[in-house]
Amino acid sequence: MPYYRATILVTLRPAILDVPGKTVEHALHSLGFETVRNVRIGKHITLELQATDVEHAQQQCHTMSQELLANPVIEDYAIATIEPITP
Repeated sequence: MPYYRATILVTLRPAILDVPGKTVEHALHSLGFETVRNVRIGKHITLELQATDVEHAQQQCHTMSQELLANPVIEDYAIATIEPITP
């Protein structure tokens, strides 16, 4: 069974206040980047998994994200990439 490398992005939902994002936004403004707005901080998760095909790998990533990687109450997730790993 082949292995795949997946990248999953987890971010706070738009209605949730992102305190670290606001802190970075204010710091950027103080450095002269006044045009920056709506900074959001999230998680970038990369993992390797064994699956029968890309669809199976994607299904596993969705399940992992829903059950552990993202808090469904306050966070959204997106599977950014799934690529086969060559031995």
